[in-house]
Amino acid sequence: MTRWLRMLRARTAALMLPVIALLCVYSLGMGLVPGIKPALTAIPALAAAVTRRAWYPLAVGGATLIVSYVLTTKYDGQSFADSRATTRAGAITVVAGLSSLAVSLRERKDRALTQTRMVAEVVQRVLVRPIPGQIGPMRAAVHYTASHAYARVGGDLYEVLQTRYGVRAIVGDVQGKGLGAVETAAVMLGAFREAAHEEPALDRLARRLARRLADPLDRAPGLDGEQFVTAVLIGVGRDAIAEVVNCGHPSPLLLRNTEPLRVLDPPRRVPPLGILPPDQVRPPVLQLRLRPGDRILLYTDGVIEARDQAGNFYPLAERLPGQLRDDPGETLRRLNRDVLRHVGRRLDDDAALMLLQYAP
Repeated sequence: MTRWLRMLRARTAALMLPVIALLCVYSLGMGLVPGIKPALTAIPALAAAVTRRAWYPLAVGGATLIVSYVLTTKYDGQSFADSRATTRAGAITVVAGLSSLAVSLRERKDRALTQTRMVAEVVQRVLVRPIPGQIGPMRAAVHYTASHAYARVGGDLYEVLQTRYGVRAIVGDVQGKGLGAVETAAVMLGAFREAAHEEPALDRLARRLARRLADPLDRAPGLDGEQFVTAVLIGVGRDAIAEVVNCGHPSPLLLRNTEPLRVLDPPRRVPPLGILPPDQVRPPVLQLRLRPGDRILLYTDGVIEARDQAGNFYPLAERLPGQLRDDPGETLRRLNRDVLRHVGRRLDDDAALMLLQYAP
């Protein structure tokens, strides 16, 4: 309620600005500053700047014409039919009409923008939907930052699912930007959400994603040449064995309380999905046994390629241990703030962070 009252007061104060300006011009035009009357033509434009109602500039324009008439006939002793007074009245009328039209067009654009944002929010919930804080034996958190100031989604993708084979997660990055990258990300997420429940092995799951990416029917229009997606897949079974499959993606980081940070590099590097024919996608599977409290951080290159003013990349492996908190979500929020402080501006690329903590 208090916030609503503050907004109401601020809006009322803004609407009073043209009235105050009109009174000031009237007061000064009563003899103090005779040459101030041309300023009256700007008052309807000021009304258009502080309102979302098309009638308001017209109302202010009408009041301005009355003030102009009074100043001309009563204080200047001139006829309102004088050429200068007539020209000024015409200018006020034209400015008021154009200001009303501008407000109407701006309001129409605002409604269209609101509808577009509503659609974008729906797309966001479908593509990069929130994940549960606890899924199976894993605590999970995600933080996503789009590079565009008004974007909600981009070319980075992530998902965490509970399947009959255990918890499975993916973090990926689509080549390029724009709507084509968003469409490809949607295809990959749809394929992962389907195949994660059906494929018993992570390497076969990666091959299935590659096959879906190569399907001409799923190819995003407007993208020429090869189209690829870097991705890292993680599966955690009920036996506390974690499996990691990496297809050209930055390696996840393992954090244990009593050990130095460990980079989970794959046994053998393989290219991103979409480079090789699907039948040749056979990524190696890295296995490790998890201990209670182990954390695995997955991320996209928008994090590690974030540069400061001197061109230095963000040192994720060095800075991550200092950002750890008990809550995975708070850890990612602190880490994201640290990345933004390092860069000193908005990120140039989309950035996704996922933190999984083994908590059986």
